[in-house]
Amino acid sequence: MNREEISRLLTLPLARLIAMANETRQECAGSKIELCSIMNAKSGLCSQDCKFCAQSSRYSTGINTYSLKTRGQMLEAARRAKDIGAERFDIVTSGNRLNRDELSIIADAIQEITSKIGIKMCASLGSMEERDLRLLKEAGLTRYHHNLETSENYFAKVVTTHTFQDRIKTIKAAKKAGLEICSGGIIGLGETIDDRIQMALVLKELDVDSVPVNILVPIEGTPFEDRATLSQSEAIKTIALFRIILEAKTIKIAAGRESILKDFQALAFMAGANGMLIGGYLTIKGREVDEDRKLIEEVKMLWQK
Repeated sequence: MNREEISRLLTLPLARLIAMANETRQECAGSKIELCSIMNAKSGLCSQDCKFCAQSSRYSTGINTYSLKTRGQMLEAARRAKDIGAERFDIVTSGNRLNRDELSIIADAIQEITSKIGIKMCASLGSMEERDLRLLKEAGLTRYHHNLETSENYFAKVVTTHTFQDRIKTIKAAKKAGLEICSGGIIGLGETIDDRIQMALVLKELDVDSVPVNILVPIEGTPFEDRATLSQSEAIKTIALFRIILEAKTIKIAAGRESILKDFQALAFMAGANGMLIGGYLTIKGREVDEDRKLIEEVKMLWQK
């Protein structure tokens, strides 16, 4: 799909755009909903200056901070993830890079979780080199998560301590290591709809496997604490555009789905989403699992109509 075709999509009524996205989802991605659960395995004290993030040491946000959790704690969190119905479990750490000891602990945890629990393993550990990603793959990692966050043009307005190309470099290293890629971003940072389209086109070019769409929940103490919350219609429109552009890729609704979409979460699935995070986020509590199970059943019924 070229830019002229995408520009025409922007002129369509939202209802027509949603219908097109749902048709694309049916034809290209089918009717399977992918469920993932994440663990905040190392919290806060991050040297980076991402202006939306509660975990940066540059901001006073009052979150709990702690060093890397133990292998046993990771194993228990993975067990809980499988119990609530997640098919993927993601170990997430704050900071731009792990040290060698942290990498070793996580590799051992991935190996034990894979052998004892049997859940697909993902990780989001910041910038990494291909050799370290290969080590994690050998331990049982199947997918690496590393968000672009926004477009290349808007990136410097969100973070200055590393670059958009730094993120691309890690994604390409993970692909070379033979890992699947989970990469998306956050909408509602102050970017334009064109920025979101540019991000989607880069994700398409990178041929990522899964695209999480987070909606900014402004956090007190961060530079973006006063950002106006994105409207529900803008969020739904963006999800629909991502589906039409990215076709068969998994598109997950993640942070912000509860507080921003509220009662319109099922509409996100009619607009092209086919996955979501369950069980909470890094520093924000999610919905009760039973509520999400009801949502999943509702979506399945809607998809059959």
